[in-house]
Amino acid sequence: MLDRVFSPVSLGPLQLDHRIIMGSMHLNREDDPLALAAFYAERAAAGAGLIVTGGAAVNRAGAGGPNYLLINEPEAAARVSPMLNAVHDAGGRLALQLFHAGRYAREGTYGLRPAAPSEVYSGYSRTLPRALTPKQIEDTLADFAAGAAAARALGFDAVEIMGSEGYLINQFASPLTNLRQDRWGGDPQRRQAFPLAVLQAVRDAVGPGYPVIYRTSGADLVAGSSSREESAALAVALAREGADAVNIGIGWHESRVPSVQGMVPHGRWMAIAGEIRAALAAAGVPVPVIAGNRINSLEHAERALACGHADLVSMARPFLADPAIVAKTRRGASNLVNTCIACNEACIDRSLGAEPVSCLVNPRAGRETEFPLPLKPPRRAVSTPARVAVVGAGPAGMQAAATLALAGHRVDLYEQDSSIGGQFRLAGKVPGKADFLQTIRYFTHELARLGVRVLTGAAPEAAQLAGYSHLVLATGVRPRTVHLPGTGLLPVLDYRQAFADPAPLGRRVVIVGAGGIAVDLARLLADPGVAGGPRDVTILRRGARIGQGIGPSTRWAVLQDIRAAGVRTLAGTTPLDVTPLGLRVRNLDGTTALLLADAVVLAAGQVPYNPLRFQRDARGMPGTVIGGALDASGLNAVRAFEQGLAAGTAVARHLDRQKPEDGPRLKSSRAPLP
Repeated sequence: MLDRVFSPVSLGPLQLDHRIIMGSMHLNREDDPLALAAFYAERAAAGAGLIVTGGAAVNRAGAGGPNYLLINEPEAAARVSPMLNAVHDAGGRLALQLFHAGRYAREGTYGLRPAAPSEVYSGYSRTLPRALTPKQIEDTLADFAAGAAAARALGFDAVEIMGSEGYLINQFASPLTNLRQDRWGGDPQRRQAFPLAVLQAVRDAVGPGYPVIYRTSGADLVAGSSSREESAALAVALAREGADAVNIGIGWHESRVPSVQGMVPHGRWMAIAGEIRAALAAAGVPVPVIAGNRINSLEHAERALACGHADLVSMARPFLADPAIVAKTRRGASNLVNTCIACNEACIDRSLGAEPVSCLVNPRAGRETEFPLPLKPPRRAVSTPARVAVVGAGPAGMQAAATLALAGHRVDLYEQDSSIGGQFRLAGKVPGKADFLQTIRYFTHELARLGVRVLTGAAPEAAQLAGYSHLVLATGVRPRTVHLPGTGLLPVLDYRQAFADPAPLGRRVVIVGAGGIAVDLARLLADPGVAGGPRDVTILRRGARIGQGIGPSTRWAVLQDIRAAGVRTLAGTTPLDVTPLGLRVRNLDGTTALLLADAVVLAAGQVPYNPLRFQRDARGMPGTVIGGALDASGLNAVRAFEQGLAAGTAVARHLDRQKPEDGPRLKSSRAPLP
């Protein structure tokens, strides 16, 4: 089983016992060395053979933001020593990624104007960079060399040079951003000069017996940039000049082609790495090729290796979702892997700013010191574990139940529907979001492993819960009611009813609301593979922003997707009343219009659903309310899972009678927010 994944491989002198690399992720936690150490060590201990750090800027002008490690500054040693010691003690290997953002840097970070090969405006950083002078180019090469030498001296097992995703080295390789007419640009060969000079500087700094991985672009996905042939030629040149492996990156930040979003099919970009691997073999320099992007299971990795697309597979976000993905899969427990769903909400979206990175489906990621495992049930004052009832098995309830059970308590999880998952069951129906169902699969098996008793089709009254030591109420939300005059002249449904059975909606559907749920429903209804589809779909909202609440790395892609499918999006539009022909609306300019429709669907927000609130309060039952049942304003799954973890931890520690300073404080009827 997975014979290729679990076969040994060498990256130059570095021997690895399997072919999965934990890829680089900027975590915005570089100012907390102990948190980074705990994060990396947990993954190394669970089988991540080689881990690549987030980008370490070689100088201040190259930092991607205020939280980037500056490898050539005096405090670098103190910041990286804990992670190096922790990873090595856990049996892992750690590679430092050498990084320079180029025109993607932000002037506000250190007051330095971003530097690039040429003065070409960046829509990503909204900056016109300065063009590097020949002397500044030589200084930058020296900074890469110094960073590599520092990495080796500090004890890193390898370095990776970041030369893709539109950062500085990639900018030199591209005719779109390199307009120079000197030794550093002017034609494809001269545009290779800086990437090759970086490699030579790094190799001279670390010597011939030290592994150097080069991350280079396989496809920029930006019009006017390097051709696929030019990208492959650069990879061949890098191999000839001494790179021990090439790691193939895909896409720039400016690209309007989705590359990492959930709508991208698994393994979508592996064939590009395969083309480069074939070019390397044809040129007689068959160094190992590393590939990734939208590979979220070792089974997918095995297929990519079997197809000959790569020699190793890099997985980054999947290690956020489950630090033990390698160990669990190796022992045949793939059903217990918490799968990355490519939502990007707590990882990529946060990395683009300054908020610490974590994971929607695994809120412990990056917070291992705050929520250490295991919790310590032996500290409880009584010999038998407490009994806890969790009511509601959506994201918050599933997470709370698992956390409490992991702490050694007996947990009953009640869910009034026929299966667990809450609104993840709806999301899993949306084209491009099938991986959300993997989260339900994970919790189904993990809760069973932990001994949680799951009672579906059960909506208990407070009297039935009187014997529990504590109640966690995670009963979620209900669609907000919108009163439209004329309701009854046409079918008017809420979004849950439309998701449950779209077939009767007819060909023309108007959705009132244009947040994340409305956009997801539009994607579903416009899909030709859905019963009754494709449909003519219109979504509208009073406000100006369609897709409000969708993360920045995903919003543009899904709006592009639904508009390409013919969905009409109307901002500044107020619903007035339903007529036999459709929905009458008022436009921003005060005019009215009739939107022809066979059905109207209401997806204009949510309200808390907490049917046990007053019963519990009247009986004085100890309890905690979390998720949408507590507050539906701005609710998303990130917050729900975080509250499930925080509440489960706080309740467990309270029941174990631990001191308040040992963990988050328990509050009477509200979740302790992380």
